[in-house]
Amino acid sequence: MKGFALAAMLMSAPPQHLIEGNAAAPVRVLIYEDLQCPDCATFRRMLDEKLLPRYGAKVAFEHRDFPLAKHAWARKAAIAARFFEETSAELAVAFNRHALANRREITAANFDERLAAFARQHGVDPGKALAALQDERYAALVEKDLLEGVARGVAKTPTVFVDGTPFIETFTFEELSKALDAALAAVQ
Repeated sequence: MKGFALAAMLMSAPPQHLIEGNAAAPVRVLIYEDLQCPDCATFRRMLDEKLLPRYGAKVAFEHRDFPLAKHAWARKAAIAARFFEETSAELAVAFNRHALANRREITAANFDERLAAFARQHGVDPGKALAALQDERYAALVEKDLLEGVARGVAKTPTVFVDGTPFIETFTFEELSKALDAALAAVQ
C-alpha cells in the first residue's frame, strides 16, 4: 500500500491501539502479539493473572498487532480484533482471549465460522464481523503496527517493551516485574 493511501485510511481509522490497565499512566508497556501464537497465549495468562492485578492501576499495557506470516489465520484475527475494539475495548480483549485460548481448535478453514459464532455470542451481527475482514481501515492499522514492529527489531512474538527494554518470546513474570518496578520508580 502506498504511503499516501495508508495515511488517508488511517485518518478515518478506528482507535489506534487496545490499552489495558491505566490508559493515562506514564509507564507504557508495548506488547507486539500474534493471536495464533502459543507463547502469546502464555503471556496473555500472565497478563490476566499477575500483571494486570498488580500493575493495572499504574501501567498502560498497549497491544500492537504482529501477525506472523507462518500463522495461517493470525492476520484475520488481528483485523477482527480491530473491528471488535470499535464496539468496545472489553469486547476486543474478550476476542483476544478467545482466539488465544482456542488457537488449537481454530484453523484457516474454520476461522470465519468461529468468528461468526463469537460475534453472535456477544450480541454482534456476524455479517458485520465477517465483512470487517475486508475493511481496509482495519487492515491498514494491522499493517502499520507490523511495520512499526519490524522497525523496532521485532521478529518474534510476544515481544514486550518495558521502558525500551525488549522481552522476547519467553520470559518470566519476575523479569517483567523487575523492569516495571524500575520504570515506575523512575517516574516518581
